[in-house]
Amino acid sequence: MSKDNRAEALALAPSLEAIERELVIYEDLLRRWQAKINLVAPNSLEATWIRHFADSAQVFEAAPVATVWADIGSGAGFPGLVTALLLKGRDGAAVHLIESDQRKAAFLRAVSRETGAPVEVHAERIERALPPLAGKIQAVSARALAPLARLVEMAAGPLKNGAKGVFLKGEEWRDELTAAERVGNFTYETIQSRTHPRARLILVHSPSEANFDRTD
Repeated sequence: MSKDNRAEALALAPSLEAIERELVIYEDLLRRWQAKINLVAPNSLEATWIRHFADSAQVFEAAPVATVWADIGSGAGFPGLVTALLLKGRDGAAVHLIESDQRKAAFLRAVSRETGAPVEVHAERIERALPPLAGKIQAVSARALAPLARLVEMAAGPLKNGAKGVFLKGEEWRDELTAAERVGNFTYETIQSRTHPRARLILVHSPSEANFDRTD
């Protein structure tokens, strides 16, 4: 791990300082498991602190009041496991990690055990795991899973129940946003990513809900 990479990540996302010890454990597990299963793009591994940890921290910082989250298509735990670590110690905190790949689900459980992250891993498909959580969760997140319109469709139940959607999107975010605005009756907001100049966080909520509580 590059110390410069780590320092830059902490500068980009100061909230990570409180969980730096847990992230060191997380990175070590990520590197060890990556040798056995494909968790992240190999060329992103050396930039884990920025590409994965700092990038994920932005999601929590966009809706810091939420204590119960669902992270869909969790993969290696970005952003959901980082959100859980940032919520660690808060009363009632829970992050539901939904990942149908059994090997990735095992990895998520291993990181949770080693770091004490308040998560529940659902090793099943999103369309089965998410609907029962619709009335329980306060926010739903995803990264690199599907186009925004599809994410909104999948998360429509929780969103209609007042949950906030926080989705990390890349360079094609404008086109994805245009397509998503045709799906249901939701309000959209964008936040500039701090880890990629052409990326955005797309915030989604029901028009009846109050504005997002977030830190900029």
